[in-house]
Formats: sequence, C-alpha cells, structure tokens
Amino acid sequence: MRLSVIYLVLVSAMLCPPSRAQVPVFQVTPIQSSIRINTTSSRPLTGNFDKWNATLTFASRDPTSAAFQAEIQTASVHCRDSKNDDEVKGKDLLNVAQDPVISFKSNKVVQTGKTTYDLVGTFTMRGVSKPATLKLAIAEQGSSSGYVQGIVPFDLADYGMTSKKIDERGEVDFNLKAEHVSGPELIHKRFP
Repeated sequence: MRLSVIYLVLVSAMLCPPSRAQVPVFQVTPIQSSIRINTTSSRPLTGNFDKWNATLTFASRDPTSAAFQAEIQTASVHCRDSKNDDEVKGKDLLNVAQDPVISFKSNKVVQTGKTTYDLVGTFTMRGVSKPATLKLAIAEQGSSSGYVQGIVPFDLADYGMTSKKIDERGEVDFNLKAEHVSGPELIHKRFP
C-alpha cells in the first residue's frame, strides 16, 4: 500500500508541468493615484483624467524586471469648468475625437538608488511617440507599496497642437500608488 502511494505521488509529479516561479504582483490603486495635464496654451489650463488604466508587473523578484504601462482616456479629462474642458478636449489641444488615448510604456528599468528606479520608455500623445522617463520608488523589504511618479514635459507644437506662441508647453503628471497584493517580495540589489 505504501509503495503504491509513493508511486502515485511520483507519477503525478512527472505528469504535472513545472509551475512558474512566483513573481511579485502589484496593483495600482486608483483611489490613491492621479494623472493630470497642465498646459500653458492661450492661458494656463489644468485637468485631471478620470479614466485610465495602469499596470506594474515584474518578471522576477528583481525590481529591474519591472514593466509599467499606462493608457489614459483623453475624453475623461475635466478642468472644473466646462469652457476649459471644451478647450482642452478640442482639436487644438488633446483632440479627443481623433486621439482618444495617451500612453506610456516602459522598455527599460535602471536602478538609481537603493529602492529607486528610472522607468525609461515611450510616451505617445496625438499619434506622436517620444522617449520619456518616469520614476519608480519601491518601499524597502517588509513594506507593501510602491510609487510611479513623474512629469512628462512637452512642447505643444511637437505633438501637433495648435499654439499661438512658439514656446507654449505642457506636461502630463503621473502620481500613482501600487500595492503589493501577492507573491514574494522584491529583492533590491545593493546600490553604491
């Protein structure tokens, strides 16, 4: 009897595919996060985006294996004033009818401190993609949160936005909190 139980366990182990190593799983918490846009077009305008999706994933316990992606629904911007909303959403600025999404996607992670990293990636708005960098700060071992923050500055003209002045600028401000929800903790490498 005992031999048949051992045999059954061994056969089961051989027939079951090896499980994937567990990786840390983080979830961006919308209630504690925000994405904003600020412009200095004809007059300063500031708006918050209500609809966006952001993911922070890891291929291993190494924080430099992070992948961050955010997609922002441009039509969800609100400036607390309907006239300003119309201006920001209009064809001269975000042009939400033709360009419904602003995105950022990381393609490289560089450690910059003991628990801080640069998320080097591509920022896309109005069909124009340019390099950009956001910051990732992950709490030390034993804590369960991380932050993705950064400001992506831009010249309105570079993204096809109509501007009356040559030096008009804008920025998209990312301030996101992510909670460690499952899997093992990340292991930070020593930093000089």
